[in-house]
Amino acid sequence: MHRKLLMLVAAMLVFGCLSWAKTITGTVSDAMCGAKHDGDPVACTKKCEDGGSKLVVVANGKVYNTDQQDKLKGHEGAAVKVTGTVKGDAITITDVADASAGK
Repeated sequence: MHRKLLMLVAAMLVFGCLSWAKTITGTVSDAMCGAKHDGDPVACTKKCEDGGSKLVVVANGKVYNTDQQDKLKGHEGAAVKVTGTVKGDAITITDVADASAGK
């Protein structure tokens, strides 16, 4: 009985952990502009960031917020692959990679 219960718990943990991590391919933008920029996306994102707007990831028309601004810095306006835990419109980032790498 205990062995079956232990196996069930282990299986739930393994499959649960696999479903939590998600990779999103999108563009680093700012919260003020989202997917729509006034001119050059890189310059616009940096200008809005300097003005206090937080960096976000835009993927498939959806804007993902994050508190981990340091992980997105240096990728302003760039295409990225972001891996992390998604809850609604927020992502807790574990990794950021250049999406154009390997092309």
